[in-house]
Amino acid sequence: MTIATMIGIIFSIFVLLILLALLVVEVQFRRRPGNKLELTAGDWDITTYDPDRYFIEGELELINYTKRFEIMVPELWADVKLLSKESLEDITAKVWVTPQHADADARADGYWFAYIVKRKPTRLRVSVDIRGKDLSSLQSAWIRVHYVTYGPQGRIPKLRHVIVPLKFPTVEDSHRWRPATNADVLPIRTHLLTHLDDPVEIVKRYVLPHAQAGDVITIGETPVALMQGRFRHPTDVRPGWLARRLCYYFMPTSSLATACGMQTLIDIVGPWRVLSAFLLGALAKKFLGKPGLFYVLAGEQARLIDDVTGTLPPYDQFIVLGPENPQQVVNQIYQATGLGAAIVDVNDLKAVKILAATPEISLKSLEQALVTNPAGNADEQTPLVLIRPTSTA
Repeated sequence: MTIATMIGIIFSIFVLLILLALLVVEVQFRRRPGNKLELTAGDWDITTYDPDRYFIEGELELINYTKRFEIMVPELWADVKLLSKESLEDITAKVWVTPQHADADARADGYWFAYIVKRKPTRLRVSVDIRGKDLSSLQSAWIRVHYVTYGPQGRIPKLRHVIVPLKFPTVEDSHRWRPATNADVLPIRTHLLTHLDDPVEIVKRYVLPHAQAGDVITIGETPVALMQGRFRHPTDVRPGWLARRLCYYFMPTSSLATACGMQTLIDIVGPWRVLSAFLLGALAKKFLGKPGLFYVLAGEQARLIDDVTGTLPPYDQFIVLGPENPQQVVNQIYQATGLGAAIVDVNDLKAVKILAATPEISLKSLEQALVTNPAGNADEQTPLVLIRPTSTA
């Protein structure tokens, strides 16, 4: 063996060792939590609800989910968008943030000073002061809390979206029963449902005044998901290589036909499941004439995701996932109210999908009562439908 050959072998081994070291570093880097700091949605309250003034306060937490790293929050501020079906010309809204750090006082000028979030969470208060001669037309306040995390992954801007309802229907607003197959149905209006709400409490508030023994209450799957906080803004979604390519193969009306919608599914069930479901689904459709296998293999969420424009403002700006543990939700409603309950997905095409129902309910009768979609697909804001079986059922 010549000296040149030995040098070549040594150089090759050296290069391989470097590549191996770089691979180990890359794997370890991907396992790092990075800037894993989140701002909670918080607890909110309307402390003043007068005809000419609303005052809203929210208590939120900044939580550092990393075990070894300190994450800094050099910037944090908030803004608010009011939603109404009438002009906002004479209505003003002021929003400000007050730090509630245990070890530091807030500044009198409202400046958010850079703060290090260690193992213990820290808190902050967001205040919104809304004024005008007549605020009765306001429907909701979309509050956006902007914050910047600064840590191992650099400087990363983030957003926490909070929707606070401002208009609350009365029980009397829902009184028009309608005939259906073997039942009468009552679409029930509610306020705009948000993460501040609980399905059981919503049923108690809006349904029980109308209900009697033997009635069944249904809730749309999207409102349940919203109450569970299962929605994402597209700016928080990072479409990868797979999502950007697979989305082109879905119908334009599908919520998976955008890169962000597809990536949301990938984030839930994983890339390998989505890819294998796509390939097997394509083969089944092409050679066996059986469409729809993708949705079976990819899981329930593949059918339930609603992309942007899929629901009421301001949630029309968000990707809404399907509800979590729907059977547990209906069981809780039954235990608390004694009413049979179901979570459903219904549209104007006479398609009724029952995600979960309490055991005593006849699924066939439920489908017959809902086939005309009494809750509506527009902005009726009637996510609840009370079903009363008739004597002919």
